[in-house]
Amino acid sequence: MDIQIRYFAELKQLAGAEQESFRADSAMTAGQLYQALRDKHGFRFDQQTLRVAINGRFDDWEHALQQGDEVSFLPPFSGG
Repeated sequence: MDIQIRYFAELKQLAGAEQESFRADSAMTAGQLYQALRDKHGFRFDQQTLRVAINGRFDDWEHALQQGDEVSFLPPFSGG
């Protein structure tokens, strides 16, 4: 299963890219995907701190991913 991932803010910096492709050998949830990427890139954020969007809509971490999904991880933003 191929999944497209988009990163924002600090996650983008740590991943060294705005987006990447991920190939999963088996079914996984958004939370399991984030944990695999956290281990790979050293992300410091816990899931509770982030928002996850799947195919452009905010969703929950237990959402079962499908072939071709686009998953975005959004850390807290500050602005002014």
